[in-house]
Amino acid sequence: MKSDFQFSNLLGTVYRQGNLLFTEDGTKLISPVGNRVTIFDLIKNRAYTLNYEHRKNISCIALNKQGTLLLSVDDDGRAILVNFVARTVLHHFNFKEKVREVSFSPDGKHFALAVGRFIQIWKTPDVTEDRQFAPFVRHRVYAGHYSDVLSVSWSHDSRFLVSTSKDLTARIFSLHSEDKDVKMILSGHRDYVVKAFFDKTQEMIYTISRDGAIFRWEYTERPDNEDDEDDEDEENDKKDNNNNNNKDMNWRIISKNFFFADAKLKCASFHANSNLLIVGFNNGEFRLYELPTFTMVQQLSMGQNAINTININSSGEWIAFGSKKLGQLLVYEWQSESYILKQQGHFDSMNSLAYSPDGSRIVTASDDGKIKIWDIVSGFCLATFEEHSSAVTDIAFAKRGQVMFSSSLDGTIKAWDLIRFRNFRTFTSTERIQFSCLAVDPSGEIVCAGSLDDFKIHIWSVQTSQLLDQLSGHEGPVSNLSFGIESTTSTPLLASSSWDKTIRVWNIFNRTQESEPFLLNSECLTIAMRNDSKEVAVSLLDGSIVFFDVESGKQNRLIECKKDILRGRFLEDRFNVKNSSRGLNFVSISYSFDGLSLIASGNNNSICLYDLQNDVLLKRFIVSRNMTLNGTQEFLNSKQIGANGLALGLIDDDGELSDLEDRLKVDKQLPGSNRGDLSARVTRPEIRVMSIQFSPNSTSFAAASTEGLLIYN
Repeated sequence: MKSDFQFSNLLGTVYRQGNLLFTEDGTKLISPVGNRVTIFDLIKNRAYTLNYEHRKNISCIALNKQGTLLLSVDDDGRAILVNFVARTVLHHFNFKEKVREVSFSPDGKHFALAVGRFIQIWKTPDVTEDRQFAPFVRHRVYAGHYSDVLSVSWSHDSRFLVSTSKDLTARIFSLHSEDKDVKMILSGHRDYVVKAFFDKTQEMIYTISRDGAIFRWEYTERPDNEDDEDDEDEENDKKDNNNNNNKDMNWRIISKNFFFADAKLKCASFHANSNLLIVGFNNGEFRLYELPTFTMVQQLSMGQNAINTININSSGEWIAFGSKKLGQLLVYEWQSESYILKQQGHFDSMNSLAYSPDGSRIVTASDDGKIKIWDIVSGFCLATFEEHSSAVTDIAFAKRGQVMFSSSLDGTIKAWDLIRFRNFRTFTSTERIQFSCLAVDPSGEIVCAGSLDDFKIHIWSVQTSQLLDQLSGHEGPVSNLSFGIESTTSTPLLASSSWDKTIRVWNIFNRTQESEPFLLNSECLTIAMRNDSKEVAVSLLDGSIVFFDVESGKQNRLIECKKDILRGRFLEDRFNVKNSSRGLNFVSISYSFDGLSLIASGNNNSICLYDLQNDVLLKRFIVSRNMTLNGTQEFLNSKQIGANGLALGLIDDDGELSDLEDRLKVDKQLPGSNRGDLSARVTRPEIRVMSIQFSPNSTSFAAASTEGLLIYN
């Protein structure tokens, strides 16, 4: 069995926060997903995730016009420079402050940062220069704004840049010292200036504020009615004008227009070649305007939630939208009014995953009541089922045919046809109970389900939807069920694990349903049966995995996993990791196809691959290095600990923020909740892997984690 698995892709998450980018040819879309970067190829219909990780969630990204360098910056101001073609990391750098926007100049020689109330200009590393000790060299710092800078836009010749700020103004700066007279303040807005753009000729500037006002500025002479100076001053001016004929030339407001929307403007993008302006609002509405006439072209809505970022490709045909609250990503072709790409991940945490029998698809189930089908090759979501009215707890495929089964807390088991993409059977019990696990007979004729409400195993016929039997014997809730895929006996065997510290193996086609329990020392969390149905593995609450021979009922081996598990400290913990009993076990295990390896995961930051012939740990994978999640750090930074021992990250300082929208993002997370508040995405979720499974040919495995669906090849 090969053990050199490596991270290959991230599915289930398409957008978290930050800005979206198109490549120069307009065929690829770059999206930040948490602390990683995903590229969507819109022509070949494929998506892949770059291998590197940030320490925090990415706040902004930039790509140079040549398409060779990608710069991503996280919430702490730590930047990573990547060779976009080779997908390799070139350099790490820390800007030491929160960066609101980063933008490469059109010629690619510099890039601008919006850091606090300053604008920093840095030189782009060049391969033609001699090897230097510091690849990032700061060229200049521009000051003048009195509050945070929100955006920076370059002119097309890379000489000038215009910045917008929370101080209600926009400012023009020049990259070259000989153009220092160009520096000017553009004021007049009554709310935050969100964006500013140069037009194609660079003779006009458009500034857009959050209250829905757009001003058009032109570099013109002062009108005659503004000239109210005295005669003596005019004579002095005439003398000065002999030396400088452009003294009266200045940037002035030529026209003011208003969007008259009921919502606040969140983002905007401008395509200079076609004079097309796209604006997005916090109620999900977006509009297209033609400038400078300010003619509305289209007005549409992508939902009820705010649009956080907008970008348009170089040809002006495709527009990308990102919604942070929904985790939604759209690519819209405005001329044909059709969607090129429409992707959205699960709104809540994933509970289970299952590979299709041919290994080409992965199906995920979530707390939001949805089931999503993901194509492994393309990385896109093919279909979404929303028939369940509550959280979907488990999912399984029949071995033959495109048939899938799902269990839910709404008290139903549903069968799905993956050819027609519809629900064709619904199974219910005589009592209204919540189903937590299920298993499907290899022939696809029998489906079994267990519940936490009663201690029985319910069996249905797929053909008739009738409840055939209820297996009694467990004295505690049933935690998991498992069938062997290829049974050597005439009838398939069902293995069940329970919280009563026993597991049972059932021959469900026998006339008398009796099963001798296998007694264990701790509560059983999950169970897996080997493909040949001769061995079962069960994960216990005490952190061990026990293996039993099915025919003899004897214990084959025991693996102690406590030392193999990599755990982290929570921000609110007042004790060390070594003194914590959290996450010291596995909640999901899976056999490889040949039965020689086992992979296990749980409510911790590790995935462990075991060699069963030698009872050794082959490899341990770290799920995530994202420090915004609880449980990814073994030691907390002493700088983040207050005088009273309380972590500074838990102190609610939202009331000190200047923006009302930011002050309203209050964390309402319940104590003891590891999923976070379902109404807010600003909680601090816990890193965990809810489900893990080998592919049918064991060349890859998938893990449903807090960060998304991780694929390892």
